Amino acid sequence: MSCPICKRELGTINVDEHHLIPKTFKGKDTITLHRICHQKLHATFTEREMLHYYHTIERLVEHSEIEKFIKWVAKRPPEFYDTNKETKLRKSKR
Repeated sequence: MSCPICKRELGTINVDEHHLIPKTFKGKDTITLHRICHQKLHATFTEREMLHYYHTIERLVEHSEIEKFIKWVAKRPPEFYDTNKETKLRKSKR
């Protein structure tokens, strides 16, 4: 099985479930993807953006920042994981 975002093999570590429509807005459908891909989605889009437009795999991967990320992460092994500096910055402001 491969990650629907980066197309790399999923494996068994560093994988997450992502709600296509955020749980905040009663979303139930999930996809399994790499944790690093999941973090990139949440660092790039707000929950409202995900609710109103970025609620399909096709729409997620068409965004220019996600396209750049996919090109970068495609060169990494499937188990690769690194925290996202945008996520760190956002968490430090809480």
